Parts: sequence; structure tokens; C-alpha cells
Amino acid sequence: MKSLRETIDRLEPHFEKGGKYEKWYALYEAATTILYTPGHVTRSASHVRDSIDLKRIMIFVWACTFPAMFWGMYNIGFQTIDAMNAGGAVYLDGVRGWVMDLVGASYSKDITSSLFIGALYFVPIYATAFIVGGFWEVLFASIRGHESMKGFL
Repeated sequence: MKSLRETIDRLEPHFEKGGKYEKWYALYEAATTILYTPGHVTRSASHVRDSIDLKRIMIFVWACTFPAMFWGMYNIGFQTIDAMNAGGAVYLDGVRGWVMDLVGASYSKDITSSLFIGALYFVPIYATAFIVGGFWEVLFASIRGHESMKGFL
């Protein structure tokens, strides 16, 4: 059984210039650099005086948004429960209410309920931003013949 790295290396010529899937190189390159450090990294001094590459720095930036993200989810959930109590509603309508019933979540103002309800509002928006951003990033990188720079992160 071959390793994932060997499989990716074996597929690479199909995505390079003149290969069968040349148009899809940006998507291939984006997927491989998420999994592995790219083969072309800066060897000499650059403006960043560290051995870490730009992709890893952006992953740290993304991870540092978690406190704000969780506070936002908590606040959305808390405000939703507050509005439901003020309006006399006892459950959420639509898919959010179905998910709440499915997992047996409560509508109390505790931290877990507020986070969960907030996540039901936040996660679809967040996923949409990543999917749309990633789509356009790969599309324009493919059209221009460049590598994907993970700008959608």
C-alpha cells in the first residue's frame, strides 16, 4: 500500500504543464500544500525572519480568530434565546429547530445552549464564506495559471 505522499507525487505530472489535467493545477496545488509543506520555500533571508512559511502563519492567524468566533456564537445564541423569550416563542423554526430537536438541546440561557444556537446561525455563514472564497481563489488561479495562495482563509 502506497503512502498518501507517494500517491500525490505520482499524480503530480498529470497536473503540471502539458499534463492531462493542466487546467486543474491550482486545485491540486492547494490540496497538496494544505497537507504538506511545499517543495519551494524561501531559502535565503526574507522579510519574515523565521523558518515558518506564509501558509503556516495564516493558519495561526485563522486559529487566533477562535476567541472572537466563539464569543460571537455565544452572543448570537444568547440574543436569540432572549428574543424568543420576549416574543413568546418556545422553539426555533426551520432547520435550526429540527437540529435542536434532533440533538435534544435546551433553550436555556446557559453557555452551552447559547453556543450551540449561535453555531446554528454562524457555521452556515462561515462555511459559505470559505466555499465561495475557495472557489473563486481556485478559479482565478487556474485562469491565470498561478498557484492558489489560500487568500480565502
